[in-house]
Amino acid sequence: MGPIEVKRFFGGFGLVQAGVQFAFVMKGTLYLRVDDATRPEFERLGAVPFSYATSASTVKVASYYEAPVDALEDPHALREWATKALASALGARKPARRKPAAKAV
Repeated sequence: MGPIEVKRFFGGFGLVQAGVQFAFVMKGTLYLRVDDATRPEFERLGAVPFSYATSASTVKVASYYEAPVDALEDPHALREWATKALASALGARKPARRKPAAKAV
């Protein structure tokens, strides 16, 4: 996958490649970025989305799911899942806004 930066992310750590966060670790659990194409794979394996409690309710973050347990024990499988997560994160990026050209006077 290439170099991965580890950055502080709320109460945990974000995993970032080329400026794009594709995973994070929170309370000892690895969460990977998903999209509409990969989410069903995670759900089929029983993975659940990241969630946190507020004073009013529990919030589920459907764009990050627990890494499959089997992947945590197999570096090759983990690389495959992380590569999918990076692709999902890249696909979710918003296009850069272009500045309007200066008008000639």
